[in-house]
Amino acid sequence: MRVLALDIGEVRVGVAVSDPGARVASPVCVLPAAEVLACARSFRRVLEDWEPDVLLCGRPLTMAGEEGPQAERIKKQAQSIAETCGLPLEFADERLSSAEAKRILKEQGLSERSMRGKVDMVAASLFLQSWLDARQS
Repeated sequence: MRVLALDIGEVRVGVAVSDPGARVASPVCVLPAAEVLACARSFRRVLEDWEPDVLLCGRPLTMAGEEGPQAERIKKQAQSIAETCGLPLEFADERLSSAEAKRILKEQGLSERSMRGKVDMVAASLFLQSWLDARQS
């Protein structure tokens, strides 16, 4: 089972994917949010290249574990994307995934400027890996 993870932001969407055995997550790319929401050619190409069985979207929760202010918007967008793609939809807690992604990229020596396009796909791979690990145990 291959899982495609989306970190849906207002401007960009980070994309990550699992291996076919659903054990390891890898960052793939960052696409403009408008292209993903419209299921434009760039996003369709990602779907064709990776042939996912499940769509996993990050769910923004507050530190208290409640749905954050963007949760309703993201939930609706994720449901729309899943319906358009014909994929089952799952959600994963994405708390702190962007902060952790920035920390990892900073450790690799990237500047704030060069990090900009990479944070979202690394964040998607982090919450995808956590979701995969939780399913293994």
